[in-house]
Order: sequence, then C-alpha cells, then structure tokens
Amino acid sequence: MNNSSKKKMAYVSVGSNMGDRLSNCQKGITGLSDSGMATLLAQSEFYMTEPVDYEDQDWFVNAVIKIETSLDPPELLKSLKSIEQDAGRQDGGVRFGPRVLDMDIILYDDIILSTSGLAVPHPRMHQRRFVLEPLCDIDPKMIHPILKKDMRYLADQLDENKQRIRLYP
Repeated sequence: MNNSSKKKMAYVSVGSNMGDRLSNCQKGITGLSDSGMATLLAQSEFYMTEPVDYEDQDWFVNAVIKIETSLDPPELLKSLKSIEQDAGRQDGGVRFGPRVLDMDIILYDDIILSTSGLAVPHPRMHQRRFVLEPLCDIDPKMIHPILKKDMRYLADQLDENKQRIRLYP
C-alpha cells in the first residue's frame, strides 16, 4: 500500500503583514482546504504579532491551522508555496521580511525530518510566540517531538517582553 495515501495530521502556521493581512491569511487557509488536498480540523484565533528577527516592518496577522492530509511533507510544502504565489508572494526579498502570505509546516504527525528544503518540526517554532500561542489555542498539551515539552511550557519559556502578541484586531 502507498504510504502517502494514509491521512496524516499536520499543523501549518499562516501569516501576513502586507495589504489586507487578515484576508490574506483567510484566503491561504481557504485555498488549502478548497484544494481538496487537506481537510481543516481546527483553527486558532487570529493574532496581531510583533515581527521577529527583521523588526523594521509592520506587525503580522498570524494563526495556526490543524489539517488532515494525504500529502507527504514535501508535497504539502509544494502546495503551500503554490498558494503563497497565488496570493502574490514574490521570491527573494529580505529574509524574515514583509510578505503577503507565509505558510509553514510546523508539525507533521510525530515526524522528524531535515532536508535542504524542509525541516519538521519547524526548527524555530519553539522560539516563536506567534506560532506557540496559536498552537496552544488548538492543543496546549501537544508534545514537541524533539524537545519532549508541551506547547504551553515552550510558550511560557519565552521572554514576555519580546515578541508581543495580542488577539486580532
């Protein structure tokens, strides 16, 4: 039996800080669920989040979704990149800079994967309040497959004076 036909659980972060940020995020989520390649199982609240790493830019709107998919991680990533491009995202630009739509695989079942183009779990997720707080909306007791800590614990370890976040709007 083809292993890719089995349904797997994945968590995807969605963010935008250009144009109509909320609408961009909603269109990304809809684009994925309407593609027939994923079923939306849960969605976090939307958050306004302070930029990280490259700070001289507008705040983001961020959320996390939980999906079921038969796509393997590289296929899912390819689908997410296609949705980003359809939303108007351009290749290049400043690393961690402004973007119309950003969709990243955060977790995919309990898989640990590292290739030149994809790492799962996302290698910086445990340092990102804009990922951890929305994940906690869905499942605060979910365990990080490498760090073996739950999402609430990881979120609580972050410096409360950095990476400000609040519910949208």
